[in-house]
Amino acid sequence: MRYSASEKFEIIRLVEQSSLSVQQTLTRLGLRRSTFYGWLKRYQEGGIDGLGDRKPSRQWVRNKLPEDQQAAIIKLALDKPELSPRELAVTYTDEQFSFVSESTVYRLLKAHDLITSPAYILMQARDKFQHPTTRINEMWQTDFTYFKITGWGWYYLSTVLDDFSRFIIAWRLCTTMSARDVSDTLDDALRFTRLDQVKVKHKPRLLSDNGPSYISSELAHYLEDQNMTHTRGKPYHPQ
Repeated sequence: MRYSASEKFEIIRLVEQSSLSVQQTLTRLGLRRSTFYGWLKRYQEGGIDGLGDRKPSRQWVRNKLPEDQQAAIIKLALDKPELSPRELAVTYTDEQFSFVSESTVYRLLKAHDLITSPAYILMQARDKFQHPTTRINEMWQTDFTYFKITGWGWYYLSTVLDDFSRFIIAWRLCTTMSARDVSDTLDDALRFTRLDQVKVKHKPRLLSDNGPSYISSELAHYLEDQNMTHTRGKPYHPQ
């Protein structure tokens, strides 16, 4: 089966976030290890564009950002070295109202020797949280699960799970992974728990990964309106 660049990228994210081992996940996907690691290497070297089909062309020229935009992105990266290429792309787009893709930022940083580690590192999570929850509705976990349906394409299951009870409070089957999909699922969870109708001192803390929908300003504004705090997971952090 031939995969597009976006489908290869989704598979890389799926393997990275899977609770199974890399080999078990690839077996379930029906994908060879050599194929997957070939994609991963190409992504690390060239971002999402590196996952596209390689067609020889002597006259192919990559679109370039204007020099002033390149300088602005480099300055942002130096001012905020803790941000990943994805977070830098989102921050730049929000602040400058000019879209730039994660792959473009990655290539630019790599060209200026500002990439110190791969954008994706496959690691095994710890067995438990350092500070486990002690009651229901103390922390909610949210994530997307991927489904590739032959002839239909990719679908994404957005879920909200209570960390203490491990109960799935709300879920939605989506055709995208946007911040709106996340906030709609959280609205369902708040209605189900009646937390949208009662006044509580502390609403649940939200835990997510660093996907584009979770680091967007749209979701940040939504959580601020709901008086909810947000924690994003780090490597070795259990999901």
